[in-house]
Formats: sequence, structure tokens, C-alpha cells
Amino acid sequence: MSGLIHHIKGITSNSQDVQKGYLFAALPGTRHNGADFIDQAILNGASHILTEKGVPIRDGVVTIESENVRHEFALMVAEFYGAQPDNIVAITGTNGKTSVADFVRQICELNGFKSASLGTLGLVSNHMHGDNVMTTPDPVKLHGLLSDLKGAAVNHLAMEASSHGLHQSRLDGVKVKVAAFTNLSQDHLDYHETMDNYFEAKKKLFTQILPDNGYAVINIDDAYGAKISRHELTYGRDKDAVLRLVSQTPNQSGQDIQIAYHDDVYNIHLNLIGLFQAYNVLCAIGCCLMTGMNADDVFRVVPKLVGVSGRMQLAADINGCAAYIDYAHTPDALEKALAAIRPHVRGRLICVFGAGGDRDKTKRPEMGRVVASHADIAIITDDNPRSEDADKIRGEIEIACDGAINIGGRADAIQHAVSMMTDGDVMLVAGKGHEEGQTIQKVTYPFNDLDETRKAMGVLK
Repeated sequence: MSGLIHHIKGITSNSQDVQKGYLFAALPGTRHNGADFIDQAILNGASHILTEKGVPIRDGVVTIESENVRHEFALMVAEFYGAQPDNIVAITGTNGKTSVADFVRQICELNGFKSASLGTLGLVSNHMHGDNVMTTPDPVKLHGLLSDLKGAAVNHLAMEASSHGLHQSRLDGVKVKVAAFTNLSQDHLDYHETMDNYFEAKKKLFTQILPDNGYAVINIDDAYGAKISRHELTYGRDKDAVLRLVSQTPNQSGQDIQIAYHDDVYNIHLNLIGLFQAYNVLCAIGCCLMTGMNADDVFRVVPKLVGVSGRMQLAADINGCAAYIDYAHTPDALEKALAAIRPHVRGRLICVFGAGGDRDKTKRPEMGRVVASHADIAIITDDNPRSEDADKIRGEIEIACDGAINIGGRADAIQHAVSMMTDGDVMLVAGKGHEEGQTIQKVTYPFNDLDETRKAMGVLK
């Protein structure tokens, strides 16, 4: 392969991006098949074609056949760009990936290491900017970023590893030093169909991407985490966890936690609410330790961690009432978010939530049941209905959410929730977190939960 890479001028899976001397990868797909665009790629100047076996060979170009085109393409892209940060941490799981990645970045940065995080929030770094980055970018975008980060002397990167990205081989060829598993609960079954398939996609990070000399950081309290055979470092409340959460005490400004690591015990105050955040912090600590950082240096900076945008973020605290926004959009994440807030509630816990359209429909009633069980007041509203009927989506949630208030317009729902609040009440606006838009019938309208909540609370004009 090395000889081939030296003879091409560029590499892409988009025929429109092909220029003279490029390699075009004809990737198989459910909506479009890359083989249908080979002729266009050749017209645009492709000199090499990577394709599945059985596709007709074209004259005048070098054809490489593969039984696994996506995997082969990712490896080619990795070799073409070459450079990668020395310490790459990849985090997978249903919930917590974004927070863990950012906490790893913060811990590294606070210890003087040039660092970055990559995922749902895009590329976050004090040393380089990257726009329009998806959770797990395609191999060309990803390896271009890895090369640029290395060129900017950023040698510590924490990145999210989504199940879609893992299943589609987007991370193949990434030199992962530490792989972490946070948890697994129902999500993305519209894509994976079964929980077993979903888990197998996540597990690929540990069985196929993490090298033998790498390190696995596993939440041993999670049933699926316990199924992963590699566990160089385990974390959780379990008595056998290497990094053990001994105690967790919520308080008005966050929580106090005690962590045991080998023979040492660390007492830490976190300016973050929720047991799930304690788990995220443990995971981040474990990842940093496995990159080779000194334990005392890691634990010393943990109290300085700040929450990620849209993740259990305080929107307003006024007149004895508080409002938080969170990205929770699965039954498990909603349950964890509501449980996290409950110890801080003197009055009633109000939850404004919905479910996305064109996604796993089976989780809608489950989300309704969770909110009915854990909140005092449930307000069902719209959350990116996309091409589906918004009223129908809300109805599918309401079936399992007795006594809920059903308000279609998200801004109206937030405003109504605020109008109900009295001293001691706390509101959670769940589902969208950091998102900047509301997608209705293929049109994305500007919308931000944080801004709308602050407007409703009277702290933003």
C-alpha cells in the first residue's frame, strides 16, 4: 500500500471532490452506492479506484478491489495523511462521551499539555480551530484533522467514538492509545436494530481498533462494560474497581466525591451536579492516567473542571427557582439527569422534553414513563420532529406519561413551565442541549434551549 499512497495526489470518497491524480473510493451505502459514481470520478481526473469486487474494471485507471472497502479506505487515508497526535483517547458508550472527552482535554490542558477534544461539539482546542465536524468524521476529514493537530504540536486528543462511526469503519487506522467505555442503554436502534448489534459496534473499539499495547478504561458497574474482555483500568462503585467511587454527596454548589486509586484516597469537590457526572469524571481521570500522566497531577486539577455546554448546564437561578438544560434524549439519559437534579430540589421538579422524528420510535413511550416516574410535572413538546408529524410524536410519548401537559411549540412549552414555577422549583429542559436549531419538515429554524430558557426566566432580553 505504501507505494500506492506515494503515487496519488489526493484521496476521497466524494466524486465531486476528485481532482487529477486522486484515488476515488467507491464506498457501498444504503442510499447511494459509490460504484455508481466511478465514471464521474474518472472524468474528474481519478487515477486510482478503490471498489468492491465484481465492479466492472475501467480502462486507463488503476483499480484496487477489496472485500471491505470502508476498512481499506480508512487505512489508506491514515497512511496518506500520516501524522497523528501521540496520545489519542477514544470514548464510546451511549451517554457521557462528550463530557468525558472535554474533561480529558481540560485535565491535559490544566497540566500544561497542548490538547483538543473532538466530537458532538466539534473540534475544541485552544491551539487550532476546525469547523463543521460531525461526532465521528469521515476518514478524510478525521485524518486531515489529526495531521493538522500534530502539526500544531497538539499531542493529546480525546475523541468521541460513535456507534455509527465504528460500524462504518471511520476510526480504522486511528492510532488509539486509550479506549474508554462509559455505558450502554437504548439508542440508535433505528440504525442498529438490536441492542446486541449496537453493543457489537461499540465493542469494535476494543477488539479491532485498540492495539495490544493500548489501554482499555471500562465502567465496571455497567452490565455491558462487564462484558468487555479488555480492562486495563476499571472504574465505578464496584469494590473491585481500580478507580473506585467511594462516596458521593450532593450539595448546593455541586457535589463532594471520594475516590480510591490503589492505596491512595482523594477527596474532591466538583462544581458539577449529578452522580452521572461523577462517573464521567472518573472515566476522564482513568483515561488521563492511562496516557501516562502522574496521578497527583491529574487529581490536583479535577476540582477545576467545568461542565460542557448543554450538559446539565445552569441556565438561570432566580427568585428561588432554577433551570437547567441538558442533552438527554434517551430514556436512560433522562432518568440519570432527573435523578441528578432531584437532591437539589426543594419544591417541584418540572421536566420539558420531547423525542426526535425519523429516529428510534420505541424509546418514545419509555421516555414518557421515565419522566412520569421521576418528575413532578411533565411537559411534552417538540424536539426536532424532522419529517414526521409532531403531534403524533408527542402522542406516542403521552401514552405512557399520565398527567403530562402537551404543548407543541418548544418556546411556548418552556414559557409555560416557567409560568408554573414557585420558590424551590427546579426545571429541566431536556433533549437539545447545545443545539442551535429545531428541524421541522426538512427546514432547520434557529432555536437554542439556553437562550429560550433564559428569556423565559427573565435573565435574557
